[in-house]
Amino acid sequence: MALDKKITVFEVYNRAKTGPKVDERDWDNKIIPQTASRLKEKYGIKMDKRVIVPTDPELINNLFRAGLEMLVECGVYSMDTGRVIKFTEEEVLTSIQAAPKSVILGEGRDAVELKGRSYADSRPPLIQGGPTGAPVSEDLFLALHQAYAQEPLVDTIVDGVLQTINGNDPVPNSPWEIAAVKSEAMLVRMAQARAGRPGMAL
Repeated sequence: MALDKKITVFEVYNRAKTGPKVDERDWDNKIIPQTASRLKEKYGIKMDKRVIVPTDPELINNLFRAGLEMLVECGVYSMDTGRVIKFTEEEVLTSIQAAPKSVILGEGRDAVELKGRSYADSRPPLIQGGPTGAPVSEDLFLALHQAYAQEPLVDTIVDGVLQTINGNDPVPNSPWEIAAVKSEAMLVRMAQARAGRPGMAL
């Protein structure tokens, strides 16, 4: 039976500071691949490469059970602290139950509702358009995002990142990085407005 208490961001933060210490290379090269391989065998998971989204109920159930077990066994790695954030099965199931069933993205006439979908759902999925974190040159940034925003099939924008800002490299943890991030947000909003979709989610 799932617990009534949800895990808060404060609890996750505390666990990131106190969880088991694990070397990142061991996590990436041993713990995750070895656990995934073992659980694949345990649950008899066989994927058909010709089927993008599985529809077999038994396979779907086994994928969920294997994923749940992997999360509980492995936890989540914190790169900042080099520690593993551990969760119990009850905590994971409680979080799933407490998760919102839908969320509104954007505002006004450009707002769209994001809802969970099953493989048999007749509703079309939301389409997120954009260069999705890819570097984009300063001279093309505005026009590129406007092209995505004015495409009727696109519901929300996932923006790219400025390759340079005023000709400068936006090095992480530098003032240029801050300037680039601010400029990206302003330019994407400008692109959406030019496309006639100012309330589109970003």
